[in-house]
Amino acid sequence: MLLIPAIDLKDGHCVRLEQGDMDKATVFSEDPGAMAKHWIAKGARRLHLVDLNGAFAGKLKNEAAIKAILKAVGDEIPVQLGGGIRDLETIERLLDDGISTVIIGTAAVKNPGFLQDACTAFPGHIMVGLDARDGKVATDGWSKITGHEVIDLGKKFEDYGAEAIIYTDIGRDGMLKGVNLEATVKLAQAVRIPVIASGGLSNNKDIEALCAVEEEGVMGVIAGRSIYAGDLDLTQAQKYADEMTLKYAKKIS
Repeated sequence: MLLIPAIDLKDGHCVRLEQGDMDKATVFSEDPGAMAKHWIAKGARRLHLVDLNGAFAGKLKNEAAIKAILKAVGDEIPVQLGGGIRDLETIERLLDDGISTVIIGTAAVKNPGFLQDACTAFPGHIMVGLDARDGKVATDGWSKITGHEVIDLGKKFEDYGAEAIIYTDIGRDGMLKGVNLEATVKLAQAVRIPVIASGGLSNNKDIEALCAVEEEGVMGVIAGRSIYAGDLDLTQAQKYADEMTLKYAKKIS
């Protein structure tokens, strides 16, 4: 079970939001590159970046901060990025800059043909972000709720060639109320590609619960406010996740 620190970028700063509300942003660092180095030092094996301004604007808005992070990371660990990515040229530029995987969210829902083209042009480098409230997919920086069901779109995007799905429960994001395990597992069981949980991770109980369903296809979880606020120590939490993964693997075998 991979714990993936999130670096959410707003106006060049590293922030955390509550339920995706841009007006409820807590600034945790004004130096995203230093924050990236911090998480690597704490044992991060992957980083999750989100251009929050870009998610609302429909185009990247924090490229200077993204480049600073990539410079700080080098080739130590993979970096994935989402938020406002709407064209193939942007994807190609990001991959050339050092981003390992690009996350397509709103554009995948509104323009499935674009997602299909992206998966064809950059195989192995495209993830899909499915953000939902009460099972309905949200778009445009979570500001619009669609009529689409998460599982229906997950199956569709899998067929297009998406590498993995990041599933976020908007109602839990930034609230430290625990991961929506039931919905995450249902999605993982419905598709063959890996699912990464997001939204609400708060303590070791959540980590153990996720490790218990890892065999269903849940490969990791985005860690946000819990590691920034100190509720979880990333080093200890990842060690615990490794122990729990081993424990449940032995039970299955």
